[in-house]
Amino acid sequence: MNTKRLLLVSNRLPITVTKRKNKLNFHASPGGLATGLYSIFKSLNGVWVGWPGVSLATISPNEKRIVEDKLIADNLYPVFLQQKEIEHFYSGFCNRTIWPLFHYFTQYTVYDKCYWRYYKRVNELYAKSVLKVAKPNDIIWVQDFHLMLVPYLLRKEMPDATIGFFLHIPFPSYEVFRLLPWRKELLEGMLGSNLIGFHTFDYAVHFLESTRRIVGRENTFGQIIMNNRIVKVDVFPMGIDYEKYATAQEIPMVKKEIERLKKKVDGMKVILSVDRLDYTKGIVERLKAFDVFLSRNKDQIEKILLILVAVPSRKGVIEYKNLKKKIDELVGEINGKYSTIGWMPIWYMYRSLPFPRLAALYSISDIALVTPIRDGMNLIAKEFVASRKNGRGVLILSEMAGAVKELGEAIIVNPNNFEESAFALEKALKMPHKEEIERNRRMQRRLRIYNILAWGNDFINRLNQTKIIQSKMDVKKVKYEIKMRLIDDFKKSQKRLFILDYDGTLVPFFTKPQDAKPDKKILILLDKLTSDEKNEVVIISGRDKNTLEKWFGHLPIGLVGEHGVWIRETGKKAKKIRPMKNEWKKEIWPILEMYSNRTPGSFVEEKDYSLVWHYRNVEPQLAEIRAMELKDNLLNLTANLDLDVLEGSKVIEIKNSGVNKGKAIQQWLFKEKWDFILAIGDDWTDENMFEALPEWAYTIKVGWGISKAKFYLNTNREVRELLEEIVKYNE
Repeated sequence: MNTKRLLLVSNRLPITVTKRKNKLNFHASPGGLATGLYSIFKSLNGVWVGWPGVSLATISPNEKRIVEDKLIADNLYPVFLQQKEIEHFYSGFCNRTIWPLFHYFTQYTVYDKCYWRYYKRVNELYAKSVLKVAKPNDIIWVQDFHLMLVPYLLRKEMPDATIGFFLHIPFPSYEVFRLLPWRKELLEGMLGSNLIGFHTFDYAVHFLESTRRIVGRENTFGQIIMNNRIVKVDVFPMGIDYEKYATAQEIPMVKKEIERLKKKVDGMKVILSVDRLDYTKGIVERLKAFDVFLSRNKDQIEKILLILVAVPSRKGVIEYKNLKKKIDELVGEINGKYSTIGWMPIWYMYRSLPFPRLAALYSISDIALVTPIRDGMNLIAKEFVASRKNGRGVLILSEMAGAVKELGEAIIVNPNNFEESAFALEKALKMPHKEEIERNRRMQRRLRIYNILAWGNDFINRLNQTKIIQSKMDVKKVKYEIKMRLIDDFKKSQKRLFILDYDGTLVPFFTKPQDAKPDKKILILLDKLTSDEKNEVVIISGRDKNTLEKWFGHLPIGLVGEHGVWIRETGKKAKKIRPMKNEWKKEIWPILEMYSNRTPGSFVEEKDYSLVWHYRNVEPQLAEIRAMELKDNLLNLTANLDLDVLEGSKVIEIKNSGVNKGKAIQQWLFKEKWDFILAIGDDWTDENMFEALPEWAYTIKVGWGISKAKFYLNTNREVRELLEEIVKYNE
């Protein structure tokens, strides 16, 4: 574990403040997330920023100071919220917009501009609170969907900060996420991080897909390049405090509670269901499945008991009121249908439980029925398994819970299939003891190894690794010192060669290639560069020679077209680098045309000695599939045709082999005894050029990433700024 200070940021602090009868009360916050993070917080002697749970409307200025002093003494820094902020931010955008949408309950999702304004406002409040306590070397770890804008807000003020973000709920598929009007802002907020963590691979894939489609950021093996930063997206299934549950039965209060409960259940088989009252938890579906089970297994009447614990949640939201009413009705209906004198099938508790009682329930239960409709992880399932000291007991788990990826030995069900869930209960009751133990021991070994501390350490270590990679790449950035050295070498030199790629280097990429015509400013800039007789400028591009002649023919510069096929030295006519044929185009053209017809948004461009398939306007997921498929087909087809298949920025180009920018630039390298060379390019077709240049040359890649170039700049705008600074010394 790195010795840097950990700064946790979450919606709630691990301590909740309440006020009753004019008295302030401090108690542990409920919920698995607060409990789990608190273990990491204590082990690292960290700092925690979050809401203490009390509204500013309910406490006086003096009480506010008391709360601050008491919490800060324990390294807990409170963010105080007004009542309206709590209503619109938490009850509104968090619980009525993000929560239902991310759990695929689109029918409950509310898109309210007022909610969004408060969400932004509160995220800004949290970011300001973090900035007050953050130190340069802190590891800042932002938690969950309440604070998705915070990483970006912190990045603006602390560009070099180490920031991690973890989403504890599902990230929905692109088709669902794109329904959100503020989808782009949320993605950009999360992308302010260095590392973004999810519970499962599916959620990470959904996030990457949305990032690609909505903000146009491609990824390579979960790594996104954000100008001059890496953002790593990875999977970290959250663990539990394993020993806490594995040894709970040894605690006197838990022992006492176990004895009390055993007397009450009186030898019956116990099915346990514990959830926060929420429509995502599948409680209604679970009750219907239990009804099916009882109707098919009359022999289990008076022998079995379902203990249903529903922890109160979001009481002010209408959907939750309706849900509670539905659960109350179903419990009454089932109990009324099957109860006998002295026995009822369901014990229903609508309240939160203290740890001793919950641990005792885990201990005395024979089956845990954990069947959410959608759940980011679900720690109840893990806690139940950890509690099985003798190895007995059966976990029935929904395939929709994130925990299913780790708990494959459980009986897995679709919660919407009531017959399947009923059959799972039958199977659990008949399961041999040996099989129960074997299943549980395998799951326990997994949970013991990857517990809550291992989860936290794993995330933080991966975050540190991402920053190390980042720091190595930062050495190559054209910063002030490098820029001044370059300009100083330029001023001292007498023979200077500038080799400049065009698309993506001097101008940005355009949807239509013909729209990338040079603007007035770039033409003036090139004219100023060539006005000094010490300078020679070469534009080296994948463009055809006629387009380059049309755009730059009036300037005293060298031109290289089609990645090296055509060469035009200053004041001379264009010529081919070597004799070439283009008869092969008749064979390749129909294939590219077929792919163009099958792929909306793509088109084929014909040059003298090459063909190009453009797919910048294609829907990203389809583009990825089609490009891979086309490239494979072309490689097989061109194996004996002396052709190269090149993959550039949203293009696939087929041309004569042995022709590239590295070979083309030889024409100029041996022309003079250069004492200054500056070469700039943006994609892998420029790598041949970088490789061909002498070691002392200044080679610059546009865009952050692995390259043979010595340095990099983030954008074509920075390229122009660099050239403009050089030009100043000519004037």
